[in-house]
Amino acid sequence: MKRTVQAALLLLTGAGVLRVSLFSDICLRYVKEGLQPFLIVSGVALVGLGLIGAVRDGLPCAEGRRSGDAHRSEAAYAHEGHEGHGHDHSHGPRIAWLLLLPTLALLFFAPPALGSYTAARDNAKVVEDYSGFEPLPSRGPAPLSLTEFIARAQQDDQQSLMGRSVLLAGFVTPGKGGVWDLTRLLVACCAADSQSLTVTMHGVKAPPADTWVKVTGTWHPEGTLGTASAGIALDVTSLQRIPPPPSPYLDRAPVSNSASPEAG
Repeated sequence: MKRTVQAALLLLTGAGVLRVSLFSDICLRYVKEGLQPFLIVSGVALVGLGLIGAVRDGLPCAEGRRSGDAHRSEAAYAHEGHEGHGHDHSHGPRIAWLLLLPTLALLFFAPPALGSYTAARDNAKVVEDYSGFEPLPSRGPAPLSLTEFIARAQQDDQQSLMGRSVLLAGFVTPGKGGVWDLTRLLVACCAADSQSLTVTMHGVKAPPADTWVKVTGTWHPEGTLGTASAGIALDVTSLQRIPPPPSPYLDRAPVSNSASPEAG
């Protein structure tokens, strides 16, 4: 790989990183939110290195320097004789071409966030023990993250979910037997270490896989509420499709419905 091509590849790679991290939030499909500033710095550094390489190789005296280097290399090789071997350092390693495809993907076709395919094959995340639970709102469906719903179902000895309407949000993972899962994926660092949170949905036909939805319903009676035997499931009374959130790997409680939901 020639030096001019190396510089161009660095520029393209840096531009691709900046496109998904500085000029959009696409990078949040692949890494957690706290890593976005580091991607921006990396993109700026790659663009800077590419510009330095392009300017260096484009200077009028660059060719003269390269010719002088070539003559010095020949002299050094003649001096080494049979004990050494000459090497051409004007070209970079060919393996660098492997950067081209992911760079073009970032520039022109950013892969989507992980979804139902990953969740169906992922390990379920174990929800940590809660030390206590805040009282639920006195009126309307209580907006909960999937983490809090699971914790309340299996840890809250006050059984605050008993007969109480709640509001959850996530994406659809198809199931069997007329049920499906509302899912969120959580990451510790990046998409490669994702773990899934799932709540089984009853009473409503599943929308297409990977559709983001908000659902309203009540805890599906299975096992003993407030203990580890409690089922992680919901009897759905209404469903509303929503756009994917900017940060798909953050498990947050949804906002209350502002549009008419689809009837279950």
